[in-house]
Amino acid sequence: MPHPQSSLHLPVNCASAEVMHIDLNSCFAMVEQQARPLLRGRPVGVTNRKTANACVVAASYEAKNLGVKVGMTFSEATSLAPGLILVETDPPKYHWVYQKLVEIMRSYSPNVTMKSIDEGVVDFSGTIEHINRRPLPEIGSEIKARLKDEVGTWMSCNIGIAPNRFLAKLAASLHKPDGLDTINHKNLRQILSTLELTDLSGIAERNQARLNSAGIYTPLQFLDASAELLKRRVFKSVCGEDWHHRLRGWEVDSQEWATKSIGRQYVLEDRQPSEEVLRSRLSYLCETTAMKLRYKCMSARGIFLYIRYANGDYWYDRKKFKSNFFSNAEVYRRATLLFNRRPLDAYALEIGVSCYGLEPSSMNQVSLLDEVNKEVWLTEAVDRINSQFGEFTVTHASSLGSEAVVKQKIPFGSTRYFELLCSRA
Repeated sequence: MPHPQSSLHLPVNCASAEVMHIDLNSCFAMVEQQARPLLRGRPVGVTNRKTANACVVAASYEAKNLGVKVGMTFSEATSLAPGLILVETDPPKYHWVYQKLVEIMRSYSPNVTMKSIDEGVVDFSGTIEHINRRPLPEIGSEIKARLKDEVGTWMSCNIGIAPNRFLAKLAASLHKPDGLDTINHKNLRQILSTLELTDLSGIAERNQARLNSAGIYTPLQFLDASAELLKRRVFKSVCGEDWHHRLRGWEVDSQEWATKSIGRQYVLEDRQPSEEVLRSRLSYLCETTAMKLRYKCMSARGIFLYIRYANGDYWYDRKKFKSNFFSNAEVYRRATLLFNRRPLDAYALEIGVSCYGLEPSSMNQVSLLDEVNKEVWLTEAVDRINSQFGEFTVTHASSLGSEAVVKQKIPFGSTRYFELLCSRA
C-alpha cells in the first residue's frame, strides 16, 4: 500500500481502523445537568457570566432542539426557548471531568491527544496486539459505561473509529448524542453519500464555495476529485493534497503546531466604563496573559491590543520590541503604551490583549545584567507565593477587584491554558 507522501493519487486506506475520537455531548451543559439533577431534561445554556450581554458558550441538547446555538446572546436564545435556564460556568467541575476523561483514555493507550476541552483522540496503532486485544467498538462501549460509572449517569459521549483522525471525528458526529460508529474502506463511500459538504469538519461556507466553483457539490465528488485538481484549482496550495489524503483515510493531521500568540479578552460588564475600570481590567488581562506565557515557558517580543466600542467601531494597535518580556509588569507596561493611543470618542465594550513573537523563555538562565536577574527572581517569588496561597494573593494594585469580576474563562479549541487551570485548581 503506498504511503500518503509517495503519491498524489492514492487509493482508499485499507488498514484497520485504529484511531478513536471521543467527544463529550454538549459538555459544559451536560456537566451542569449531571451536578444539578433539577436541570436534567430541561433547556440549559451556559455563559461565562450573567449580564445583559451574556453569550451562550454551551447549550444542552434540549436547548439545541429548540434552536439555541453557541454564540447567541441570552435574549436571542430566550426568544427561541422561553424556558431556557442560564447558568454561569463553574470551572472546578469541568477541571474534574476533564481529568477523569483523560484518565480513562490513557488507561487504554499511551498515545492520547486532547484536541479541545471536551474531545480527544486515542491512537491504538501498535497497541492492539500487546495491550488491547479486543475490537475497538467493544472498547468504545466500555468507555461509555466507565464515563457513566466514574463521572455520572447523565454523562454521555460520541465515539468515532477510523483509520485516521479526520474520519474518526466524522464518525463521532454521525449519530449525536451518544453515538458509536466506525468508518473504514468498506463503508466510506456509503457514509459520504449521506452527507453534505458542510458536514465535513473544516468545510464551512468559504471552502464549500471553492469546491462548488470546481464542480464539486457532494462529499463523494470531493472524494473522487484528483489531488491535482484540489491542489491547483480548489485550494491553490498543498492543502489540496492534504484533503486528498485525509478523505481516503491517510493520516495528515497528527502534527502539533507551535503556539503563535497568547492572550485574553473581556467583554466589559459596564456599558459606560470609567477610565479606572478600563485600566483595572487591562491590568488583570495582562497579568493572566503573562501567567500563560510563563506556563508555556515562553517570552514575547510583541504586544497586540484591540478595543471594540459600543458604537460599533473597532480599534487595534501592535508594537514589536527589541527585547523580550514575560513578567506581569512588563506585559502591562508595554500594553499600556498602546492603550494610551486609543480613541476616546466612544465607550469601550470589549478589550483584548495578546503577546506574539514568541520564543523560549530565558528565565532559567542567569544573566550578566543584575536588573534582568532581579526581575526573574521577583517574578519567580511572586509565582511561588500565588501558587501556594492562591492566585492574586500578590497582584498589581491596579488589578484589585478585577479577579472577582472577570470570570475564569473556559478556553475552547485548545487545552494548553485549560491544563494550567487544572494544575492550579
